[in-house]
Amino acid sequence: MDISIGLPNTIDVDGPTVAAWARRAEERGFRSLATIDRIVYPNYDSLTALAVAAGATSRIGLFTDILLTPLYPPVWLAKATASLHAMSGGRLTLGLGVGGRSDDFAAMERDMTRRGKLMDQALDLLERAWAGESVTGDEHPVVPRAAAGTKIPVLIGGTSDAAVRRTVRYGDGWTAGGAGPDAIGQMVERIRRAWQEAGREDQPRFSALVYFGLGDDKASRASLHRYYSFLGEWAETIAESAVRTPQAVKETVRTYAGVGVTEVAFIPTVPSLDEVDRLADAAL
Repeated sequence: MDISIGLPNTIDVDGPTVAAWARRAEERGFRSLATIDRIVYPNYDSLTALAVAAGATSRIGLFTDILLTPLYPPVWLAKATASLHAMSGGRLTLGLGVGGRSDDFAAMERDMTRRGKLMDQALDLLERAWAGESVTGDEHPVVPRAAAGTKIPVLIGGTSDAAVRRTVRYGDGWTAGGAGPDAIGQMVERIRRAWQEAGREDQPRFSALVYFGLGDDKASRASLHRYYSFLGEWAETIAESAVRTPQAVKETVRTYAGVGVTEVAFIPTVPSLDEVDRLADAAL
Protein backbone atom coordinates (compact mmCIF):
# COMPACT_ATOMS: atom_id res chain seq x y z
CA MET A 1 0.00 0.00 0.00
CA ASP A 2 1.34 3.42 -0.99
CA ILE A 3 0.52 6.27 1.40
CA SER A 4 0.18 9.77 -0.03
CA ILE A 5 -0.64 13.07 1.64
CA GLY A 6 -2.57 16.01 0.29
CA LEU A 7 -1.14 19.47 -0.06
CA PRO A 8 -3.09 22.05 1.97
CA ASN A 9 -4.28 23.81 -1.19
CA THR A 10 -7.90 24.15 -0.02
CA ILE A 11 -7.31 25.17 3.58
CA ASP A 12 -6.17 28.47 5.05
CA VAL A 13 -2.36 28.49 4.84
CA ASP A 14 0.04 31.04 3.44
CA GLY A 15 1.89 30.37 0.21
CA PRO A 16 5.30 29.43 1.64
CA THR A 17 3.64 26.76 3.82
CA VAL A 18 2.73 24.82 0.66
CA ALA A 19 6.42 24.46 -0.22
CA ALA A 20 7.38 23.66 3.37
CA TRP A 21 4.61 21.03 3.52
CA ALA A 22 5.95 19.42 0.35
CA ARG A 23 9.50 19.28 1.71
CA ARG A 24 8.37 17.79 5.01
CA ALA A 25 6.23 15.18 3.22
CA GLU A 26 9.18 14.11 1.08
CA GLU A 27 11.43 13.88 4.13
CA ARG A 28 8.89 11.67 5.91
CA GLY A 29 8.57 9.24 3.00
CA PHE A 30 5.11 9.79 1.53
CA ARG A 31 4.52 8.40 -1.97
CA SER A 32 2.90 11.51 -3.47
CA LEU A 33 1.51 14.96 -2.79
CA ALA A 34 -2.15 15.22 -3.78
CA THR A 35 -4.43 18.16 -4.59
CA ILE A 36 -8.19 18.56 -4.80
CA ASP A 37 -9.72 20.98 -7.26
CA ARG A 38 -12.22 23.85 -7.19
CA ILE A 39 -12.71 27.12 -9.07
CA VAL A 40 -15.32 29.10 -7.12
CA TYR A 41 -13.55 28.82 -3.77
CA PRO A 42 -10.53 30.62 -2.22
CA ASN A 43 -8.15 27.68 -2.74
CA TYR A 44 -4.76 27.50 -4.40
CA ASP A 45 -4.88 26.28 -8.01
CA SER A 46 -4.04 22.57 -8.26
CA LEU A 47 -1.37 22.63 -10.97
CA THR A 48 0.25 25.77 -9.58
CA ALA A 49 0.42 24.19 -6.12
CA LEU A 50 1.99 21.04 -7.57
CA ALA A 51 4.48 23.11 -9.56
CA VAL A 52 5.56 24.87 -6.36
CA ALA A 53 5.80 21.48 -4.64
CA ALA A 54 7.87 20.09 -7.51
CA GLY A 55 10.34 22.95 -7.20
CA ALA A 56 10.67 22.40 -3.46
CA THR A 57 11.33 18.65 -3.73
CA SER A 58 13.17 16.12 -5.88
CA ARG A 59 11.59 12.67 -5.42
CA ILE A 60 8.02 12.71 -4.17
CA GLY A 61 5.18 12.14 -6.65
CA LEU A 62 2.65 14.79 -7.69
CA PHE A 63 -1.01 13.78 -7.93
CA THR A 64 -4.16 15.71 -8.90
CA ASP A 65 -6.87 13.87 -6.99
CA ILE A 66 -8.85 15.03 -8.86
CA LEU A 67 -8.58 17.71 -11.55
CA LEU A 68 -11.97 18.80 -12.89
CA THR A 69 -11.05 18.19 -16.50
CA PRO A 70 -13.99 19.69 -18.47
CA LEU A 71 -13.44 23.07 -16.80
CA TYR A 72 -10.15 23.67 -18.58
CA PRO A 73 -9.26 24.31 -22.23
CA PRO A 74 -7.85 20.92 -23.28
CA VAL A 75 -4.98 22.29 -25.39
CA TRP A 76 -3.79 24.38 -22.44
CA LEU A 77 -4.24 21.38 -20.14
CA ALA A 78 -2.09 19.21 -22.41
CA LYS A 79 0.66 21.84 -22.46
CA ALA A 80 0.55 22.61 -18.72
CA THR A 81 0.54 18.99 -17.58
CA ALA A 82 3.26 17.92 -20.03
CA SER A 83 5.38 20.86 -18.88
CA LEU A 84 4.96 20.00 -15.20
CA HIS A 85 5.62 16.31 -15.83
CA ALA A 86 8.82 17.03 -17.77
CA MET A 87 10.19 19.70 -15.43
CA SER A 88 9.50 17.57 -12.33
CA GLY A 89 11.40 14.61 -13.75
CA GLY A 90 8.32 12.54 -14.61
CA ARG A 91 6.65 12.72 -11.20
CA LEU A 92 3.10 13.72 -12.21
CA THR A 93 0.03 11.47 -12.01
CA LEU A 94 -3.27 12.95 -13.13
CA GLY A 95 -6.47 12.00 -11.37
CA LEU A 96 -9.19 13.30 -13.71
CA GLY A 97 -12.95 13.64 -13.26
CA VAL A 98 -15.92 15.43 -14.78
CA GLY A 99 -16.94 17.59 -11.81
CA GLY A 100 -20.43 18.45 -10.65
CA ARG A 101 -20.65 22.03 -9.36
CA SER A 102 -22.62 24.34 -11.61
CA ASP A 103 -20.90 27.49 -10.30
CA ASP A 104 -17.50 26.18 -11.35
CA PHE A 105 -18.77 25.55 -14.88
CA ALA A 106 -20.47 28.94 -15.07
CA ALA A 107 -17.33 30.73 -13.90
CA MET A 108 -15.24 29.01 -16.55
CA GLU A 109 -17.92 29.51 -19.23
CA ARG A 110 -18.16 25.76 -19.84
CA ASP A 111 -21.43 23.94 -20.53
CA MET A 112 -22.07 21.63 -17.57
CA THR A 113 -24.68 19.65 -19.52
CA ARG A 114 -21.91 18.63 -21.95
CA ARG A 115 -19.33 17.74 -19.32
CA GLY A 116 -19.23 14.06 -20.30
CA LYS A 117 -18.57 14.90 -23.95
CA LEU A 118 -16.04 17.56 -22.94
CA MET A 119 -14.29 14.97 -20.77
CA ASP A 120 -14.05 12.48 -23.62
CA GLN A 121 -12.76 15.13 -26.01
CA ALA A 122 -10.15 16.25 -23.49
CA LEU A 123 -8.91 12.72 -22.82
CA ASP A 124 -8.55 12.06 -26.53
CA LEU A 125 -6.69 15.33 -27.11
CA LEU A 126 -4.40 14.80 -24.11
CA GLU A 127 -3.39 11.38 -25.36
CA ARG A 128 -2.58 12.71 -28.84
CA ALA A 129 -0.85 15.84 -27.62
CA TRP A 130 1.36 13.95 -25.16
CA ALA A 131 2.35 11.61 -28.02
CA GLY A 132 3.73 14.66 -29.84
CA GLU A 133 0.97 15.01 -32.42
CA SER A 134 -0.24 18.37 -33.62
CA VAL A 135 -3.69 18.93 -32.10
CA THR A 136 -4.25 22.47 -33.35
CA GLY A 137 -3.98 22.04 -37.11
CA ASP A 138 -0.61 23.78 -37.14
CA GLU A 139 2.68 22.13 -37.99
CA HIS A 140 3.97 22.31 -34.42
CA PRO A 141 2.87 20.19 -31.47
CA VAL A 142 1.91 22.03 -28.27
CA VAL A 143 3.92 20.00 -25.74
CA PRO A 144 7.64 20.55 -25.14
CA ARG A 145 9.98 18.29 -27.10
CA ALA A 146 11.31 16.87 -23.84
CA ALA A 147 7.80 15.67 -22.97
CA ALA A 148 6.62 14.39 -26.35
CA GLY A 149 6.06 10.64 -26.43
CA THR A 150 5.88 10.32 -22.64
CA LYS A 151 2.41 9.36 -21.42
CA ILE A 152 1.46 10.86 -18.07
CA PRO A 153 -0.18 8.27 -15.78
CA VAL A 154 -3.94 8.88 -15.54
CA LEU A 155 -6.42 7.71 -12.91
CA ILE A 156 -10.09 8.32 -13.68
CA GLY A 157 -12.65 9.28 -11.04
CA GLY A 158 -16.38 8.58 -11.01
CA THR A 159 -18.69 5.58 -10.72
CA SER A 160 -20.77 5.76 -13.91
CA ASP A 161 -20.54 3.37 -16.84
CA ALA A 162 -18.79 6.18 -18.70
CA ALA A 163 -16.18 6.45 -15.93
CA VAL A 164 -15.48 2.73 -16.20
CA ARG A 165 -15.17 3.03 -19.98
CA ARG A 166 -12.79 5.97 -19.67
CA THR A 167 -10.69 4.16 -17.08
CA VAL A 168 -10.19 1.17 -19.34
CA ARG A 169 -9.69 3.22 -22.51
CA TYR A 170 -7.46 6.02 -21.25
CA GLY A 171 -6.43 5.26 -17.69
CA ASP A 172 -3.79 3.50 -15.68
CA GLY A 173 -6.35 2.96 -12.94
CA TRP A 174 -9.19 4.49 -10.96
CA THR A 175 -9.44 6.90 -8.03
CA ALA A 176 -12.21 7.03 -5.43
CA GLY A 177 -13.26 10.34 -3.96
CA GLY A 178 -14.55 9.89 -0.43
CA ALA A 179 -16.50 6.63 -0.85
CA GLY A 180 -16.57 3.95 1.84
CA PRO A 181 -14.71 0.64 1.54
CA ASP A 182 -17.78 -1.39 0.51
CA ALA A 183 -18.56 0.91 -2.42
CA ILE A 184 -14.89 1.12 -3.38
CA GLY A 185 -14.54 -2.64 -3.28
CA GLN A 186 -17.45 -3.02 -5.69
CA MET A 187 -15.88 -0.51 -8.09
CA VAL A 188 -12.51 -2.23 -7.87
CA GLU A 189 -14.09 -5.50 -9.00
CA ARG A 190 -16.09 -3.71 -11.69
CA ILE A 191 -12.98 -2.04 -13.08
CA ARG A 192 -11.00 -5.28 -12.97
CA ARG A 193 -13.68 -7.13 -14.94
CA ALA A 194 -13.84 -4.39 -17.58
CA TRP A 195 -10.04 -4.29 -17.68
CA GLN A 196 -9.82 -8.01 -18.41
CA GLU A 197 -12.64 -7.90 -20.95
CA ALA A 198 -10.77 -5.17 -22.82
CA GLY A 199 -7.71 -7.42 -23.00
CA ARG A 200 -5.44 -5.18 -21.00
CA GLU A 201 -2.47 -7.11 -19.65
CA ASP A 202 -1.17 -4.58 -17.13
CA GLN A 203 -2.65 -4.21 -13.64
CA PRO A 204 -4.81 -1.18 -12.79
CA ARG A 205 -3.90 1.14 -9.94
CA PHE A 206 -6.58 1.97 -7.36
CA SER A 207 -6.45 5.07 -5.18
CA ALA A 208 -8.79 6.21 -2.40
CA LEU A 209 -9.13 9.73 -1.00
CA VAL A 210 -9.59 10.07 2.78
CA TYR A 211 -9.80 13.29 4.79
CA PHE A 212 -7.76 13.47 8.00
CA GLY A 213 -7.25 15.87 10.87
CA LEU A 214 -5.10 14.71 13.77
CA GLY A 215 -4.26 17.84 15.72
CA ASP A 216 -7.45 19.90 16.02
CA ASP A 217 -10.87 18.25 15.72
CA LYS A 218 -12.73 21.56 15.78
CA ALA A 219 -10.65 23.08 12.98
CA SER A 220 -10.91 19.88 10.95
CA ARG A 221 -14.71 19.81 11.11
CA ALA A 222 -14.96 23.53 10.38
CA SER A 223 -12.75 23.17 7.31
CA LEU A 224 -14.90 20.43 5.81
CA HIS A 225 -18.17 22.19 6.68
CA ARG A 226 -16.91 25.28 4.89
CA TYR A 227 -15.65 23.42 1.83
CA TYR A 228 -18.82 21.36 1.43
CA SER A 229 -21.37 23.97 2.54
CA PHE A 230 -23.01 23.82 -0.92
CA LEU A 231 -24.21 20.29 -0.06
CA GLY A 232 -26.34 21.45 2.86
CA GLU A 233 -26.91 18.77 5.52
CA TRP A 234 -24.69 16.30 3.69
CA ALA A 235 -21.70 18.46 4.68
CA GLU A 236 -22.11 17.17 8.23
CA THR A 237 -21.75 13.57 7.05
CA ILE A 238 -18.55 14.42 5.19
CA ALA A 239 -17.18 16.36 8.17
CA GLU A 240 -17.73 13.35 10.42
CA SER A 241 -16.14 10.94 7.95
CA ALA A 242 -12.60 12.29 8.40
CA VAL A 243 -10.14 10.16 10.35
CA ARG A 244 -8.98 11.94 13.48
CA THR A 245 -6.95 9.44 15.52
CA PRO A 246 -3.78 7.46 14.73
CA GLN A 247 -5.69 4.23 15.24
CA ALA A 248 -8.33 5.31 12.72
CA VAL A 249 -5.56 6.04 10.21
CA LYS A 250 -4.14 2.53 10.66
CA GLU A 251 -7.57 0.91 10.41
CA THR A 252 -8.36 2.89 7.25
CA VAL A 253 -5.19 1.68 5.54
CA ARG A 254 -5.90 -1.94 6.48
CA THR A 255 -9.53 -1.75 5.39
CA TYR A 256 -8.82 -0.21 2.00
CA ALA A 257 -5.96 -2.62 1.35
CA GLY A 258 -8.44 -5.41 1.99
CA VAL A 259 -10.73 -4.27 -0.85
CA GLY A 260 -7.93 -3.93 -3.39
CA VAL A 261 -6.88 -0.29 -3.05
CA THR A 262 -3.19 0.21 -3.84
CA GLU A 263 -2.82 3.81 -2.63
CA VAL A 264 -4.54 5.99 -0.01
CA ALA A 265 -4.28 9.75 -0.35
CA PHE A 266 -4.92 11.41 3.03
CA ILE A 267 -6.17 14.96 2.44
CA PRO A 268 -5.53 17.49 5.24
CA THR A 269 -8.22 19.49 7.00
CA VAL A 270 -6.07 21.21 9.65
CA PRO A 271 -3.74 24.08 8.58
CA SER A 272 -0.71 23.01 10.58
CA LEU A 273 2.58 21.71 9.22
CA ASP A 274 2.70 19.34 12.18
CA GLU A 275 -0.08 17.35 10.50
CA VAL A 276 2.52 15.91 8.11
CA ASP A 277 4.46 14.39 11.02
CA ARG A 278 1.32 13.23 12.80
CA LEU A 279 0.14 11.36 9.72
CA ALA A 280 3.58 9.92 9.01
CA ASP A 281 3.86 8.63 12.58
CA ALA A 282 0.48 6.92 12.24
CA ALA A 283 0.65 5.59 8.68
CA LEU A 284 4.27 5.00 7.66
